[in-house]
Amino acid sequence: MDAERLLPDCSSQNGVNAEKGSSPKVTFAVVCSSFIVLCCFFTYGCACGYSSPAESGIIHDLGLSTAEYSTFGSLLLFGSMLGAIISGKVADIIGRRGALWFAELLLIIGWLAIAFAKGVWWLIVGRLLLGFSTGVQTYVSIVYLAETIPPNNRGGFTMASQFMACAGIAVMFSFGNIIPWRFLALIGTIPCIIQLIGLFFVPESPRWLANVGRQKELEASLQWLRGKETDISQEAAEIQDCNQSLYKQPISRFQELLETRYARPVSIGVGLSFLLPWGGSNGVLLYASSIFDTAGCNVGIATTTMSFIQIPFSVLGVLLMDKFGRRPLLMVDLAGACLGGLLIGVGFLLQDLKLPVDLSATTVFVGMQMFFAFYAFGAGLPFVIIAEVFPMNIKGTAGSLAAFINYLNSWIVAYVFNFLFKWSSAGAFFIFSIIYALLILFVLKMLPETKKKSLEEIQALWTQEVH
Repeated sequence: MDAERLLPDCSSQNGVNAEKGSSPKVTFAVVCSSFIVLCCFFTYGCACGYSSPAESGIIHDLGLSTAEYSTFGSLLLFGSMLGAIISGKVADIIGRRGALWFAELLLIIGWLAIAFAKGVWWLIVGRLLLGFSTGVQTYVSIVYLAETIPPNNRGGFTMASQFMACAGIAVMFSFGNIIPWRFLALIGTIPCIIQLIGLFFVPESPRWLANVGRQKELEASLQWLRGKETDISQEAAEIQDCNQSLYKQPISRFQELLETRYARPVSIGVGLSFLLPWGGSNGVLLYASSIFDTAGCNVGIATTTMSFIQIPFSVLGVLLMDKFGRRPLLMVDLAGACLGGLLIGVGFLLQDLKLPVDLSATTVFVGMQMFFAFYAFGAGLPFVIIAEVFPMNIKGTAGSLAAFINYLNSWIVAYVFNFLFKWSSAGAFFIFSIIYALLILFVLKMLPETKKKSLEEIQALWTQEVH
């Protein structure tokens, strides 16, 4: 292979002071901008958590059938798939911050369409807009965080995305038990409006500014993030040098992702994106109320417990991310979700065998709480990994592909979940558990540890493999 076509060696361009071995510090500016961007996941959590508590009200008021409501619920993920297709390109063309503005505007329109729906088509349009917007913003926001946060703290900050998503789910489940579905949709607009305003105070990603040749703005953005008294000349030069090396190559196209130099990062990103949805988490989340009701649980108590148990586990994931690393935490997360799915399957199997209702209901209840505790603990990890492993010059194209595959499979699972659940409640969850077991093997075989490595250092891993 022509040496000029290989990835550039960025191993010395690691965003740190090589002599002192230090990493840029987390400043107040980094914390503030990261929090505003992380609110994307709060709005995503609100969109995901809406369909379960709103189910009975919408079906009653608008006369929807179960099949029609399943379509409504799954359209969030279908819309996310459409948004994922363009997410990388939009972020590359108008910037990370511009893409987030665009997504928030569409989110507000989507929530209003649902809140004032006069029929099923209003619901469809609103849900599609919610999905399209979240498909754009969930990938772009993680990319922004990966590109702006110092390496030693990047994992914890990006994992906070899961905490924010869980908080959004908890808000929808909590308010959904006491207020009508139309008012619940109006509540969904509030964080969108707040974030839309907050984005005015967030600087653009320095790495994107380097990509488009805006040197002065790159330095201004980096200075704002690192602090007025910090010397950013070395970090700015390293970002520029590595980007210049990358962009000597042609602009990335989808067919280039098949080249040997990108084999490992693309395999990791696409593999995780393909397999994870088949663990069933999106389908379970969208129809949690129906699952608890079928199992004979008290739906109000069960869903409220489920929403709040996620919060401490998501905090735990944030705290442990940069201490133990991505790889071991992801394996713990997958093992826990696998065990939770098995318990749910056993609970429904006991129900099928006509054993005491309390025994099967309790088993399903415990399994669901475990399933979502580990969902909260590490569901954001794959997105962190995907944002880290793709080199800058293919991040837009490869990221769009990975997000598209993830949302396509999530939509399929969400749509068929009710049919699969009616076919065999126990069998559905046993299938999900098998998928999680396969994912553990995939992580063991494919995933390197990226803890405390800069994006340039991670990029250098693939260069070394090619050589």
